[in-house]
Amino acid sequence: MPTEILMPALSPTMEEGTLAKWLVKEGDTVAAGDVIAEIETDKATMEFEAVDEGTIGKILIAEGSEGVKVNTPIAVLLEDGESADDIGTAPAASGAKAAQDAPKAGTADAGAKASPEAKGAAKGAGGSDAPAPPAPAGADGSRIFASPLARRIAADKGLDLAQIKGSGPHGRIVRADVEAAADQPASAAAAPSDAPQADTKADAKPVTMAAGPSGDAVARMYEGRDYEEVKLDGMRRTVASRLTEAKQTIPHFYLRRSVVLDPLLRFRGELNAQLESRGVKLSVNDFVIKACALALQDVPDANAVWAGDRILRLKPSDVAVAVAVEGGLFTPVLKDAHAKTLSALSAEMKDLATRARSRKLSPHEYVGGSMAISNLGMFGIENFDAVINPPHGSILAVGAGVKQPVVGRDGELAVATVMSMTLSVDHRVIDGALGAEYLKAVIGYLESPMLMLA
Repeated sequence: MPTEILMPALSPTMEEGTLAKWLVKEGDTVAAGDVIAEIETDKATMEFEAVDEGTIGKILIAEGSEGVKVNTPIAVLLEDGESADDIGTAPAASGAKAAQDAPKAGTADAGAKASPEAKGAAKGAGGSDAPAPPAPAGADGSRIFASPLARRIAADKGLDLAQIKGSGPHGRIVRADVEAAADQPASAAAAPSDAPQADTKADAKPVTMAAGPSGDAVARMYEGRDYEEVKLDGMRRTVASRLTEAKQTIPHFYLRRSVVLDPLLRFRGELNAQLESRGVKLSVNDFVIKACALALQDVPDANAVWAGDRILRLKPSDVAVAVAVEGGLFTPVLKDAHAKTLSALSAEMKDLATRARSRKLSPHEYVGGSMAISNLGMFGIENFDAVINPPHGSILAVGAGVKQPVVGRDGELAVATVMSMTLSVDHRVIDGALGAEYLKAVIGYLESPMLMLA
């Protein structure tokens, strides 16, 4: 029987992707390990290899198709003795959103009929192309599984998905469930039938806020004005979704401290003079990474992440560092950073940043870590607040070193290079006193940099 080739999950967070390019055509013979397609995930374009040998009998999803759900059939593989007549009716390509361009001649896109749910996802409720709101969380913090179209309709109608029972696979909420809830009387849609009805304002649950205006609605505001429409790629769409989710669901609080950099700058200059013959040049950011890693060992309760119904406390110091790339950002992770030398961290960070900018990182290189560092000091930004990258427990925003008048311990006025830092903390994971203890440990290493060599 012909074998379906399914859309693979090429990263731990991938739920859908873009079939960027087919490297084979119908009738081609492939062997296990042959690269048959290029697939764009939320972070990079990756090669997809065949796992079996056979002949490509039918291509179900045309190249350029966006929003193809993981495990959606994208092609059919024929084994020895099988022919195209054995394929029968092509499986529905649920979750695939057709590319904006018309299907190219010779592809089998016409044979891949999208399900009603998928067609709705391609065109938002009411014909809008607005992206679906991010997946919401229940009262206990667990994720509510709902299709993109169901989330969009619920947002448009002001419905709380936590109060809707899903009829899809594994209880997933689909379009029909939301439309059925919308047709019910307001009191029935707002709470389960067996739940007591609130009769006081104190007992009333907060109403879920509707999503912002659709893309078409925003565009109408600028009719007659000259503008360029920029299509969202997978990375920008994912960044927007994750940061919106982070600000809506993570209880951020902020701790601010300044660090006097002059001792570190002198120490860095001495080390770089000695390391010059080895081609090593340490940056201030290398010292910040090392300081954060060592501080996580000193304050182990801060080395933690939020896992929905539990907290995970990590043993090693795995530190993520934000790297700006065209169209978004990566947060490659320096694993076991506390155990590596400054020169090793510097070399690894340069390599990760270079490959991040060319989108050549593998998923395991940017997944994980308990905290992140975002350094905008090289752009002249003196201070800012960074958004936590879930499931991290914190993120450190690092500003530029600026010469300022300071009062020394002896009470005399002097000029020093001062760097501002803000620690954004997930209050579910780290309390105020614990966050303050961790930030104090980071500053201790930066102001006494020789401790990082101990």
